[in-house]
Amino acid sequence: MGTCSLVRMMSLLQLDLRMLRMLLALSPPPSSHWKFRKHPPLMLMETETVVEILPETPLMETETVVETLLELPLDVLMDIFSLLELPDLIRASFVCSFWRSAYSSLHNQLGQYKRPQTPCLLYASEADGENGACLYSLAKKRVYKLTLPDPPIRSRHLIGSSYGWLVTADEKSELHLLNPITGQQIALPSVITIEQVEPILDSAGAVNNYKMWDLEQDDDPNEFPDCLCIRAFVFPDPPTGSYIVVLIHNPERYLSFARVGDYKWTSLPGENYEQCIHMDGLLYAFTETGGVYTFDLTGPTITRNIIAEEMENYISATDGHMYVVQAPWGDMLQVCRDTECTEGFTKTKKMMLYKTDMAAKELVEMHGLHDHVLFLGRSQLQCLSAEEYPQLKTNCVYFTDDMTYISKYKNDDRDIGILNLENGSREEIVPQLWCNWPNPIWITPNLMRMNM
Repeated sequence: MGTCSLVRMMSLLQLDLRMLRMLLALSPPPSSHWKFRKHPPLMLMETETVVEILPETPLMETETVVETLLELPLDVLMDIFSLLELPDLIRASFVCSFWRSAYSSLHNQLGQYKRPQTPCLLYASEADGENGACLYSLAKKRVYKLTLPDPPIRSRHLIGSSYGWLVTADEKSELHLLNPITGQQIALPSVITIEQVEPILDSAGAVNNYKMWDLEQDDDPNEFPDCLCIRAFVFPDPPTGSYIVVLIHNPERYLSFARVGDYKWTSLPGENYEQCIHMDGLLYAFTETGGVYTFDLTGPTITRNIIAEEMENYISATDGHMYVVQAPWGDMLQVCRDTECTEGFTKTKKMMLYKTDMAAKELVEMHGLHDHVLFLGRSQLQCLSAEEYPQLKTNCVYFTDDMTYISKYKNDDRDIGILNLENGSREEIVPQLWCNWPNPIWITPNLMRMNM
């Protein structure tokens, strides 16, 4: 491309970005209704605005405003849109039909939209109905509403969140992968295919409920959905271009995994697992007593390789939770979350950070994250550079509730906030933002759809 053409294109990009910021700043009064033509399965809307999705409805005055803008080539506009956070991208798609087509093209071309997304808090509110959920954007400091497919989100357990996908368990503990942005939902193998689970049949021979090996026949079967699934992890599976789901489950905190499309869960050896991380093509699994093991899930035979039977100076998460996360600079970090119970509610008291020295098989204490931030809870653990995410607070931990058997505490306050690692102070994200059930969880919005 010649110098003149490049200069002209840069000028056009700067002009359109200025116009884009202006249009995205437009916000109709709370009582107004925006009506748009067609909308993907997303059903995302701002709480300050009631948005109705009606086919073939004329666009409002924003269409007139856009007519005065310089109409860039579609591919250039798509390049601009690819720089936006998802909430802004969705709002931009509502501006006019041409911008809508740019959004649709971007959405349909896998891999085209690569902008790193700031994690959002997903939660549900009774006022929004059984299928309604809310997405609080840390980048925009705004709340957006979503409508999710059945089974109702308020009847599910949220046991994991990675790469924009939720792992949910319904009232019978059947598991689904759900992308709340696209609305795509994929059923995972039935829990009756987990080695330690046995089905309970009714008089007609249909599965009526389940039991685990360590639950006696006279135990309450209604306890099963709450005590089977502890947490789930989603990891990319490059050979298939899809994902692997790893499940820590009872009894005895076993590990099982399944690829999307599998018909059953595959058990892995060992027990008492606390956390997992996928790094350098291997699944690293950490036990409650400090053991570190790896699994290569790509081979025909899966074996457990021992990295350490027990790490030196290992700190048990007896009074809290232990997390493992890979830092952007390559180190594997361990985080110990210390909690205390006051007036019947569990609250995070402090966080202790360590670097995992695999060669020496020991933990080395760290003093803060400096110019990085940490996200933890029952979601994908992330250590992010504050320089790349300027809306986030440096040297802080963004955390959500992570109680085991959480449905027993549905009416309790949730342990959610931001902890400053420098001075130990704690602040709320937005007071009274969420309801108690299902448990709020971090999710990184993702437009990608999974090919089945």
